[in-house]
Amino acid sequence: MYNPAIHAKGELSRGIVWLARTGYAARGVVYLIIGTFALLAARGSGETVGTKGAISQLLGQPFGETLLWIMVVGLIAYAAWRLTQAIADPEDHGTDAKGLAARAGLVGGAISYSLLTLFTLGLLGSSLGESSGGGKGGEDFLSGLLGWKYSNYLVYLVALVPLGVGIAHIIKGWKAKFEKYFSASDDVMRWVTPISKVGLIARGVSFLVVAGMLFSGGTRYEPTSPPGLEDALHALQSLPFGAFWLGLIGAGLIAFALYSFAEAIWRRIDTAAVFD
Repeated sequence: MYNPAIHAKGELSRGIVWLARTGYAARGVVYLIIGTFALLAARGSGETVGTKGAISQLLGQPFGETLLWIMVVGLIAYAAWRLTQAIADPEDHGTDAKGLAARAGLVGGAISYSLLTLFTLGLLGSSLGESSGGGKGGEDFLSGLLGWKYSNYLVYLVALVPLGVGIAHIIKGWKAKFEKYFSASDDVMRWVTPISKVGLIARGVSFLVVAGMLFSGGTRYEPTSPPGLEDALHALQSLPFGAFWLGLIGAGLIAFALYSFAEAIWRRIDTAAVFD
């Protein structure tokens, strides 16, 4: 017998699964571009790019605008899925200090990819992307904040975010904590696990580089404009044997892209927990 409520719930469940898988695939595309350009830069035949640079590279490709619109859909899906994870907690992070920190990180991811979506819309000529900087009230608030006598110390507070994210990624990769979220055969996991480990650790290291730049740079950075992934890759390139380190992290970020694609295909999406 047809039940409208059950049918609607089934459609919503399929929608959530679509959001998650599309979002992971979009993240994979972004990091595949970043990692590839890092490898090219390590060989001396290109420049490093961050997440915005990766999106910008798509615009210069054949059917660039179409590719960007596809990315907009994927980025919105990823932001929505991260927000769903944070609110509904389908992975049972809980409400203790550790769980709340993990869920706050998911909210941060949702915000980050929402801003990247607005940037992409800006490349496509949307007024949404152009106006994403906020209104005059926001500017007045930021001006007041940066004019505060001790505002430079906020940089060190901001540095705690990439520090925590970097450590979490390295632990997740080293201990292979991601395996419990996959629903794949042993044959598949035999290659997914090592690639995912490398990818998560490499991304974690890049976050630690950003944190190190903030801690060591101090007053050189503004709290509202911290260095990003592209800056971290530049910093690696400037080290002794910089081409080697940049190439190593570039390969690792490509591995992270493959991990994202694997999540798009085999990650277990627990929609039942969302409706509890």
